Amino acid sequence: MILVTGATGNIGSALVRELHLCGAGPLRGFTRDASRAAFPEGVEAVEGDFAVPESLRPALEGVRSLFLLSRMGPDADILSAARQAGVEHVVLVSSITVQTHPHLGPAGENLAVERLLKDSDMAWTILRPTQFASNAMMWAGPIRNRAAVRAPYADTGLPTIHPADIASVARIALTEPGHRGRTYALTGPEPVTPRQQVEAIAAALGRDVPFVETSRQEARAQLAAVFGEEGADAVLDVTGGDVNDELLAVRDTMSRVTGSPGRPFRRWAEENAHLFR
Repeated sequence: MILVTGATGNIGSALVRELHLCGAGPLRGFTRDASRAAFPEGVEAVEGDFAVPESLRPALEGVRSLFLLSRMGPDADILSAARQAGVEHVVLVSSITVQTHPHLGPAGENLAVERLLKDSDMAWTILRPTQFASNAMMWAGPIRNRAAVRAPYADTGLPTIHPADIASVARIALTEPGHRGRTYALTGPEPVTPRQQVEAIAAALGRDVPFVETSRQEARAQLAAVFGEEGADAVLDVTGGDVNDELLAVRDTMSRVTGSPGRPFRRWAEENAHLFR
């Protein structure tokens, strides 16, 4: 039995579909609201909340492989519950900032979860993706309202990754031999700047979308309301304020592990254009 947590999210929903299509065997999706989970036929939906680790226990019954997102709840308790339930292998989604910006608070928190997993006596595979293409959803409101997208570091290009690529690597790690004890840094196939992302969304919509580059100070005020001050500074550093060669590097991990090239940002924009209309 494979349990996919965050099964209705950007990565989890794609992973559930891939595992179902490849006939991976008994499959269970963990979600906060099972009544809204549109899983493929035969995929069991189990309701629970990461903030309440006890709610994960029924979902773990009979599970041997677990897909887990880092920092969605008390990770020590979650991993302890998995070990006690007999889980043998955990595929963990961490962050590339663990290796590119280890001094930042969120990166340190991700590293701490990686260490918890490695010390858990369960087999592990760690995925360290870069910036998600789906982060562009933060612009959905202005775009739907025909307002300008405002963002800093307009021409800093990061190798943004399609969440479905993370799911593809996770599916291989969960179902094929040779991936236990491995750490994979994951990126998209090419750098893409905020300006280019907005242009790709505009092309998918078939209309112009105005873009305005803002200052770090203006962006920080908006991000702090969501992530807090430390989180806002971390986001701004890794999206343009403190980039380095390790963060900017395009990696071939996706093609090496799956045999398929990474999906470019424009593909994500085309697949999700309806969210911006």
